[in-house]
Amino acid sequence: MEPTKPSLAILYPGNCEPLKATFHSVALVLAAVMGAYNTAAWMRRRQSHLAINATIYIAAVFWEQRHVAHHLVPCLPAASSTALEGNEATPDRAPQVRAA
Repeated sequence: MEPTKPSLAILYPGNCEPLKATFHSVALVLAAVMGAYNTAAWMRRRQSHLAINATIYIAAVFWEQRHVAHHLVPCLPAASSTALEGNEATPDRAPQVRAA
């Protein structure tokens, strides 16, 4: 009989999604700052490695944004259902338009 290996709950889908989204958000912000720096440096010095770095970091921003959204999706149904319940209890308060 093989001994069971300990594992972390965070490694499985559906567990710790807000924490995972937070980690990816930090990576997104870091990639955005590095992308902005490399873009500004490339505009000033026109060195090819800065353009390559800026391109990679900008791509990383889009990549991390997708990860953040992916990890927040499981968190949304609970929030949206409570928002819908709150809206059903209150009558529609749209402003009335009067003809002149």
